[in-house]
Amino acid sequence: MERLDAFMARANALYYANHDPFADFATSPEISQIFGELLGAWSAIVWQSMGSPSKVILAEAGPGRGTLMADALRLIRRMAPDFAASLSVHLVETSPRLRAEQSSRLGSVVFHDRVEDLPAGPMILLANEFFDALPIRQFVRRAGWVERFVSQGCFVEQATDVPLPDAEEGSVWEMCEPARDIASMLGARFVREPGAALLIDYGPARSDFGDSLQALRNREYADPLAAPGEADLTAHVDFQSLAEAAQGAVSHGPLPQGVFLTRLGLMQRMGNLARTQTPREAMLTIASARRLAEPAAMGQLFKVLALTSPGLPQPPGFAE
Repeated sequence: MERLDAFMARANALYYANHDPFADFATSPEISQIFGELLGAWSAIVWQSMGSPSKVILAEAGPGRGTLMADALRLIRRMAPDFAASLSVHLVETSPRLRAEQSSRLGSVVFHDRVEDLPAGPMILLANEFFDALPIRQFVRRAGWVERFVSQGCFVEQATDVPLPDAEEGSVWEMCEPARDIASMLGARFVREPGAALLIDYGPARSDFGDSLQALRNREYADPLAAPGEADLTAHVDFQSLAEAAQGAVSHGPLPQGVFLTRLGLMQRMGNLARTQTPREAMLTIASARRLAEPAAMGQLFKVLALTSPGLPQPPGFAE
């Protein structure tokens, strides 16, 4: 028997070491090149707001195939050559298979196992669909609160003394301690030295009750407790908790992804790109951009939270 977060960590480590996750789901960078381009432009503007340091870390947590970073760097090299000359690329990735794919796409990068291992210095961190895969604990309200453990493919409940908010019978409360630890570390770091983090994931803007644990296998929902290591396990990100944990940093948002990308120029870039393409390519470009932004697709469920050093101006996309 093991606590749910230990089970989830073990299952996802096996999954990412042995599977191509993009056979089971599509992330925003894989849907449209515009996503990475806009984040590259965002990073360049933030770098300028930091005083254009001569050396800066451009980091990504959970870089997948390296698509987001490749698209971001392509735009940065074209539109912000001074930023391109100043940055070094650092990736937080534990999967040897994905590291090999990222290296082949990006060339010279520095790998780290944890966000906490990123070296000191001015930093811009991008994290798209990274926090949703971090292991969670779950608690259920019975006569009192109990915590979920996993044994032989089933939940087992044990009494807990963890202080939790009052709730109705049967309510589920989720807690992601690794996510809060990372946010806390970033908050302390951004007080010491200039930096910004852009966190994009799915979940509610504010903490709420509910069981959001899910598993995807072969692009279909599966039992999260069955066949550990054969499916991708995720849970909703608690953005309010992240903002509260990042003490010292200034939080911006969270905003719906569709609002954020539209403010950054998603539709203008879509139009410019479509005009250079064949009719079929243009149709796909428009459909992909709409998928990123429309509320019924990814535009509302996915949220964007920025954490910045005190004294930095409001980052692009967050001003009404």
